[in-house]
Amino acid sequence: MSFKGLSPIVYGGREVLPLVEGGKGVSASNHMSSGAWAAAGGIGTVSAVNADSYDVDGNPIPQVYPQATRVERFEQLVRYAIAGATEQVRRAHEIAGGQGAININVLWEMGGAQQVLEGVLENCPGLVTGVTCGAGMPYKLAEIAARYNVHYLPIVSSARAFRALWKRSYSRVPELMAAVVYEDPWLAGGHNGLSNAEDPLSPEDPHPRVKALRDTMRAEGVSEDTAIVMAGGVWFLREWNDWIDNPELGKIAFQFGTRPLLTHESPIPQVWKDMLRTVEPGDVLLHKFSPTGFYSSAVKTPFLYDLMHRSERQIPIFKRDEEDGTIPLLDHGKAKYFYVHPGDQRKALAWIHEGFTEPLKTPDDTVVFVTPESAEQIRADQQACMGCLSHCQFSSWKDHDNHTTGRLADPRSFCIQKTLQDIAHGGDPDDNLAFAGHAAYRFKQDPFYSNNFTPTVKQLVERILTGD
Repeated sequence: MSFKGLSPIVYGGREVLPLVEGGKGVSASNHMSSGAWAAAGGIGTVSAVNADSYDVDGNPIPQVYPQATRVERFEQLVRYAIAGATEQVRRAHEIAGGQGAININVLWEMGGAQQVLEGVLENCPGLVTGVTCGAGMPYKLAEIAARYNVHYLPIVSSARAFRALWKRSYSRVPELMAAVVYEDPWLAGGHNGLSNAEDPLSPEDPHPRVKALRDTMRAEGVSEDTAIVMAGGVWFLREWNDWIDNPELGKIAFQFGTRPLLTHESPIPQVWKDMLRTVEPGDVLLHKFSPTGFYSSAVKTPFLYDLMHRSERQIPIFKRDEEDGTIPLLDHGKAKYFYVHPGDQRKALAWIHEGFTEPLKTPDDTVVFVTPESAEQIRADQQACMGCLSHCQFSSWKDHDNHTTGRLADPRSFCIQKTLQDIAHGGDPDDNLAFAGHAAYRFKQDPFYSNNFTPTVKQLVERILTGD
């Protein structure tokens, strides 16, 4: 049974369901989930962000970085990324069996993004239908798509962002732009495009924002055949009935990022799946702790609470004689060179009494207070940086030129590669970043998942097509 009004779309020369699997980070959507999604008639999405390769027994090959320098580790990371994503695409294509379509998803802010994308497309001719790409302004995406004759689907969170991309780049390759993904910054999981002009605490209705996007696309002469893919907050299609066959919005497709996490083919470990069943409304936080500098949404695990509290234990510091009325923070160590207001010193002494004895300087002329164990871990993680981002606030790495952002490494952030690799390969969600959309609480409320039922991808797609 199909949901009323929801018609197949032509994509890559074949009819597919207008249902897209969201490409989720490090190994959270792989060949098993994306191949199954395509086999069910939709568009599956392999994450090409540090994807897994496998040994002869089918076990993921650990990604280790014994090299002495960050540049050498970065080069190793790129090799891992190309090999892993290539293997994932080939396996997904085999599972799909000629049904649906396979996309790959690339985080433009990942280290070596262009090199990785080109390497995968070079290795997989004819296997990749399209490339979705966000977290940044991927101006080169259209050029790369044209070179390898694949479709591209830019991910944007506003009409303004699309207009900038279109005018600078995409207008030169309009025929390969298969769709535009609208990623709602207040609803979608993972990194999103919330701008400094928008309030993270004041969600906006997506309908007028998507209408503005379609209006912009029409004003720029974009074909009406170019769908807008709604990403973020999509659970029941019946809740989006007014969007389907709506002439204001034009052709609409829907992306599911969170729901496919809880399927048999989902590669995430069972402990993560079990945690998703416990999420309550409000348990997903839109935050800015990511070392990318972008906002992102994740479940409020103890790991995320630690980052929240770390930033709360923060006071401004000054140089000697820079600010009237300031005094040395402490009378020993580096802290004697940090001048603070007396009221802030009292706060600091209270934190120190609680065991947060290590003041770590931030790029914003503040210090945060952490335990000695945390300070040691932060420094070790910064030193072990393998360059997973094009620009990293946590380690001050940059993947080009002189390989430094020129800013002090920020102890209020964390090594995102380390935590995403860990949670994807069996690590406790309590100790890691657990990306999820803000509708994740619905796993606990939706009767489809009652009695610990876990569907196959095929069963999930069939359920979605009923409107539920």
